Amino acid sequence: MKHNFRIVIGMLLFAIPLCINAQVRPTKPKQEPKKVQVEKTEAEKLEKEKAKKEEKEKKEKGRNPFNSDMLKFSGFVQGMYQANLSDEGKLTGNTFRMRRVRLSAEGTLFKGLTYKIQGDFSRSPMLVDAFVKYKVADAFAIQLGQFKTPFSLESPINPVNLEIFDYGEGIQKLVGYSDVCGVGGIGRDIGLMATGKLFAIKDGEEVKYHVVDYAIGVFNGNGPTTTDNNNRKDLVGRLEVHPGLKALTLSGSYYYGKYKSSIDVENVATGETNLGHGTRNRWAAGLQYNDGSLVVRGEYIGGKTGYQAGTINEYGNPFTENRFLNSNGYYGVIGYNFALGKEKKQTLMPVLRYEHFTQNADITKGGTNWYTVGVNYWPIKSLNFKLDYSLIQKESGSNSHRVVGILSYKF
Repeated sequence: MKHNFRIVIGMLLFAIPLCINAQVRPTKPKQEPKKVQVEKTEAEKLEKEKAKKEEKEKKEKGRNPFNSDMLKFSGFVQGMYQANLSDEGKLTGNTFRMRRVRLSAEGTLFKGLTYKIQGDFSRSPMLVDAFVKYKVADAFAIQLGQFKTPFSLESPINPVNLEIFDYGEGIQKLVGYSDVCGVGGIGRDIGLMATGKLFAIKDGEEVKYHVVDYAIGVFNGNGPTTTDNNNRKDLVGRLEVHPGLKALTLSGSYYYGKYKSSIDVENVATGETNLGHGTRNRWAAGLQYNDGSLVVRGEYIGGKTGYQAGTINEYGNPFTENRFLNSNGYYGVIGYNFALGKEKKQTLMPVLRYEHFTQNADITKGGTNWYTVGVNYWPIKSLNFKLDYSLIQKESGSNSHRVVGILSYKF
């Protein structure tokens, strides 16, 4: 009996752990919802991209020890070849030249306050930009010094990033590069400007883009590195709207100014001889779509330039003569960036551009048309090559041809 009792106790001691193990079944680990997994993956992706960017910036700083938040050097060099031909194919001129050689120093002095100084050394040392900018918020910043006037859709584009080798004739003649009034140059002036971005479109906490960009300023109106020579200031402004798409831009600009011409104007009615006080008014409207691959841009620019002069008519009576140029121009350009190479880092853009410009609308058939076809190639991020052919057709009847190749390197 005692022996049997021991056997029963032993069997119970053996069976109890087995029963406990049988009742405690392994449970599957709780899976996170699919949405949480996606968000986690996106967060990890952003972290990796951020780390990659920081590593890249670290390497860049290592290459150039002078670069810091307070002082960064950059610039670009453009070498160019141009050949001009008659309509019969005869070479009328060709030359190599350095189109631009720019060096910039810029940085952040303290939070919100930045500066930029840029010079050009292609012909002789020339000050291009020199300004300070204080950004209060996205909606408002103030800028003081010498910089590009806020006029037109094409002028703000860096020349290295243009689709063809240079700005169009309408931009050159009416936006202060080689202006029809004979005043100014390189599209810059000295003045004070307010800029800002309004109505942010957000994706969560991230700002994707702003619906409205604005810039308005007062300038000497006498060009870069030149003091004013009249008692008036020129008013210049540009408004850009992105209606529903960051890639889409509607732009409007206006320039209201005065200048002193270099022509002596004799006012016979008063017997005085003075320098002419000229009107320099400009207006522009444009549209652009640029999603990084497809680029389409078009713009109209008009201008009234000139002055009034007192003179004597054929009957000996004094009267005021208007000596004004009414100018107008417009262009359209389209191009598409094709990604090339194993890593798709090279880009090749075929380009088509049409432009018309009339310097004096009072002259019948006084305008000129430019038909340009070209190719824009970036083998690496810092190197660009453009090759353009243009048929230049004067409404008066004569034609000419132009071939331009330009190599740009930026750093």
